[in-house]
Amino acid sequence: MEFLQQNWYWAALAVASGAFLLIETLRQRGDSSSLSPVQATLMINREDAVIIDVREQNEFLSGHIPNARHIPFAALEKRSAEIEKLKQQPIIVCCASGARSNAAAATLRKLGCDKVFNLQGGIASWQQAGQPVSRKRK
Repeated sequence: MEFLQQNWYWAALAVASGAFLLIETLRQRGDSSSLSPVQATLMINREDAVIIDVREQNEFLSGHIPNARHIPFAALEKRSAEIEKLKQQPIIVCCASGARSNAAAATLRKLGCDKVFNLQGGIASWQQAGQPVSRKRK
């Protein structure tokens, strides 16, 4: 007890960080629009899902999911005619870490796409899971 009284700030920090981890875990568990690399692979194989990579050109060329379509985040709305053709299929959006693709998924929903999913952790988690990466130009 004396330790806690003398180091209350460390105990408070531990409680706060634990609370943030718990909140984030619960938030992700309730988000059915995010997919792990394994879930994404299953959706690609079973439901013929389309992958849209929203990274910039140089990022895309450094390595991307095989058969991914490259539509940079800034060009999503400009290329809505291309996206219109994909509305009936599940769409998995990916970027470097999952942040841009989350925003891109929201944009795709606004454009009328119903089955849109975000790849959790982006291409980094894809590679970490041992999934294949292509460097071919499309």
